[in-house]
Amino acid sequence: MPHAVRFREAVALAGRFPLLSGLSLEVAKGEVVHLRGANGAGKTSLLRTCAGLIPIAAGTAVVLGHDLCLDRQSLRREVGLLGHAGFSYEELSVEENLAFALRASRAEMGRADAALERLGLSGRVRKTPVGACSAGQRRRLALAVLVARAPRLWLLDEPHAGLDLEARAVVDEVVREAAASGGTVLLASHELERAAALCDRVVTIAGGRVIAPEPDEVLDPPIAALAGGEVGCDVA
Repeated sequence: MPHAVRFREAVALAGRFPLLSGLSLEVAKGEVVHLRGANGAGKTSLLRTCAGLIPIAAGTAVVLGHDLCLDRQSLRREVGLLGHAGFSYEELSVEENLAFALRASRAEMGRADAALERLGLSGRVRKTPVGACSAGQRRRLALAVLVARAPRLWLLDEPHAGLDLEARAVVDEVVREAAASGGTVLLASHELERAAALCDRVVTIAGGRVIAPEPDEVLDPPIAALAGGEVGCDVA
């Protein structure tokens, strides 16, 4: 089965500090994977590396067919990252921020209105400057950008955080629809029960490495994470 993500002994550094310390992982196309681990385990670093934002210092990493040792830039139009902090401009309205994000990623504009409607950002809210929006509305905007872009790889870091029950349910629907349409989802979450209902399997991360899952952590279908690999690139 083709892989959306394939890491082998991947190392990523912040200065001399290892963000990823020999991480090996395979994720099949169309799979929804729950990334589990304590704060600081490396979940966010893995997501950011998959988005092409963190360079690989050693090992190999291929995402959506892009070798991250050679090219991280071209990958970014094909992935959607929902991080802890939004990247919106406070003086622009909700709809202006969405339009800007879509133009920047060279995505189609045709899904913008539907995305705003789905995330509860239609009506007067869409004309509201982001600086006047609540934290929950800003989070909804970040999700609306991903919904409008419909990336091939969804990288979701605590996607339910800061949302009310209605918006959390929308997140669940979006994840299921992304997978049903052939997309791949990596979802980092401390909400174990909610993630279990969405994901095909669990991958536990500690110390910047994948830990082999316990039997009861493997959901259907079980796909084992790799535990070895070769060194492929070095970045100064």
